Amino acid sequence: MDPTTQALLFALLGAVLGGGVVLAWRISDQPAPDRPEPVVPPGVVTVLSVLRSSALVVDQNDQVVKASAPAHALGLVRGNQLAVEELADLVRRVRRDGQIRETELTMTRGRATQPIHVTARVAPLNPRLVVALVEDRTRERRVEAIRRDFVANVSHELKTPVGAINILAEAVQEAADDPEAVERFAKRMQTEAERLSRLVQQIIELSRLQGDEPLEQPAAVGIDEIVAQAIDSCAIDAKAKRISVVRDGDRGLEALGNPDEIAVAVGNLVSNAVAYSPEHSNVVVAARPADLMVEITVTDQGIGIPAGELDRIFERFYRVDPARHRSTGGTGLGLSIVKHVAASHGGDIRVWSSPGQGSSFTLTLPRRMPSVDPEARRTPLPDINRPVNPSSSQQEARP
Repeated sequence: MDPTTQALLFALLGAVLGGGVVLAWRISDQPAPDRPEPVVPPGVVTVLSVLRSSALVVDQNDQVVKASAPAHALGLVRGNQLAVEELADLVRRVRRDGQIRETELTMTRGRATQPIHVTARVAPLNPRLVVALVEDRTRERRVEAIRRDFVANVSHELKTPVGAINILAEAVQEAADDPEAVERFAKRMQTEAERLSRLVQQIIELSRLQGDEPLEQPAAVGIDEIVAQAIDSCAIDAKAKRISVVRDGDRGLEALGNPDEIAVAVGNLVSNAVAYSPEHSNVVVAARPADLMVEITVTDQGIGIPAGELDRIFERFYRVDPARHRSTGGTGLGLSIVKHVAASHGGDIRVWSSPGQGSSFTLTLPRRMPSVDPEARRTPLPDINRPVNPSSSQQEARP
């Protein structure tokens, strides 16, 4: 082979090799194609978007590919990862064996001190996707706990007067030959029976009010009559302790609501003020307007409430001084009833108190505004029969 042909062949071979190297470099320089991500079926996306519960779709790499707004609000997702390790472990187990699983989890959210109770149901969507539905059961658990405590407290409170009546009945039977003892025991039995009757009545009222449902047809309620009824109901107890119950504030105010419920609420406030006030003191009941509301304030000069107890005094059966409830005859339900009456009427209950200086409870209720006579609001029309003043007519006609 002559030198010219040989040189031409080497040049062609070099060009081919150089082109191959350049092509290989360009191919290697290009990013590797992404693996196809699992696609959530459109029907599933539509269903998840209308669910009120928290919904998640997780792929084979534990990446969250779809999450509903409640799932983010509940704190189940952080970025594209599951934020709850127990739920992530449940998802992995379902993906591994394809079995539907359901469990209850307790989790915390942010800096919240109260735990969140949820139920999670996890199921395979396809070979690579897993769907999880999470329901927040915190409120239900709290209601169940309150109900259990309520039943336990009711049982305890009912057991006390019932047991006392039983013992007193035995004492009466043994003292049948002693008229004075029989009379003394009978009076105590009557006191315990009244306490039992009051407790049962308040339990019935509280069970009826605890839903805090707004009133459908509120009526006009005269505050003067409500206050007078509350003062009259505790007149005997106030007289026995030489406590002066004074009516103050504005007259003629009306609220919108249920008259029976408002009467119970105000009656409980006045009764508590008399029960926890010392002898020869004053209790003031005042009603005043406050824009669209009416405020009924009951102020006493009693033992007062420590600042640390103010947040709990509206709880059922809670007493600041449990050792005193037998002497005052309290059931621990009065203020709870007041709170529920205020809530069902769209109002509020506030309290100010200082130990040794007394307490002031303010019940706020929607106010019924005084009606305006439609005739007084009309603009008077000119009397066409009234004679016109000629001088004024000439002045108006003058250019």
